[in-house]
Amino acid sequence: MSRATQGEAGPQGLASALVAGGALSSDWVPSFEAVPRELFVPDRIWPGIADGTKQNPVVCRSQDPGAWRRAVYSDIPLTSQWDDGEHQGDGLGTTPSSSNSMPTMVFSMLQDLDVQPGDRVLEIGTGTGWNAGLLAHRLGRPAVVTVEYDPDVARGARANLARAGLTPTVVEGDGRAGWAPGAPYNRVIATCSLLEIPPAWLEQTVPGAVLVAPFGTEYGGEQIVRLVVNDDGTGASGRFTRSSAFMRLRQQRTDRPPFDAYLNGEEWPADGVRSTTTLAPPDTGGWLAQFAIGVAVPGAFWRAERYGNDAYTFWLYSRDTLSWASADYERGRTEYEVYQSGPRQLWGEVEAAWRWWDAQGRPGVDHFGLTATPQGHTVWLDAPDHPVPRRL
Repeated sequence: MSRATQGEAGPQGLASALVAGGALSSDWVPSFEAVPRELFVPDRIWPGIADGTKQNPVVCRSQDPGAWRRAVYSDIPLTSQWDDGEHQGDGLGTTPSSSNSMPTMVFSMLQDLDVQPGDRVLEIGTGTGWNAGLLAHRLGRPAVVTVEYDPDVARGARANLARAGLTPTVVEGDGRAGWAPGAPYNRVIATCSLLEIPPAWLEQTVPGAVLVAPFGTEYGGEQIVRLVVNDDGTGASGRFTRSSAFMRLRQQRTDRPPFDAYLNGEEWPADGVRSTTTLAPPDTGGWLAQFAIGVAVPGAFWRAERYGNDAYTFWLYSRDTLSWASADYERGRTEYEVYQSGPRQLWGEVEAAWRWWDAQGRPGVDHFGLTATPQGHTVWLDAPDHPVPRRL
């Protein structure tokens, strides 16, 4: 546990922890000191990782200023909005939709971005405005454009930035479109998770520009990618740098149909075909394993139906509702029952993807890379000419 999470409720304690952990580099210390996080945190927050299933207690500055300050100067994310603003009250909502990101992630991504004097930066996902404020302090007001889809969140960010004496350009709009009036950009940074890189971001950059973003799969797993735009501006390529867990860009969220959409009123296993596997479902559940599987198995997602601590059914679904699979797990067993239905053999695809990753030596995040063009993207292992094989 870092010193900043043990009770040093102040900027110096957080700065010390971030420097010791390697996230806060010397060139960013002046901006950290000049742009206090507390100016960008609302009165009511939910500290810690929030996913709608854990009881992250609300912290209100007006009711407990000490707890609020300890949360602000801890190395944790702070959820500031649930359910796109529809949620009211102090309890948990269903889906976190805006936050002040974990400081370690903020400054690690800024290191990846590697801004230089004279750079113009496009940020997607303003949130509370802290990241844009740090950039504006470092580069100056005209150099930073930040785009926020939610008007209420954008208004709050403008107020926070004004309180800090900073005036980057805050644009309300669809972040996928970037912001052409401010182009071309030398740097692009996204503070929301992506399923694909929007073509406009590539079109609005100069050759050699750097793009840093959280990139995930529909199946699960997410990593920070650092791309460099090629010399003719037609694409960008680069490696993943670290694991991450950001809120998804709203326009790239995907529907997850309910269980009833798959069995068509029949009782399980309906028309499912039985088989067995020696691959334990928990082996597919790690964050990096999910990423490796999700890259190879597009258009699919999973749920777990638990029966206590030692048994569960692992469900796989295709987003088009035409295919499903189930795998029953029980602790202590070495063979597991599988049923599959539909044109896609979803468990077969997942198992093949996992066994490919396993055969490569279970490579870590820094072995993977991404090439993006206006036509789409390719995830690769170790080199662009070694794409991850797709199982669909």
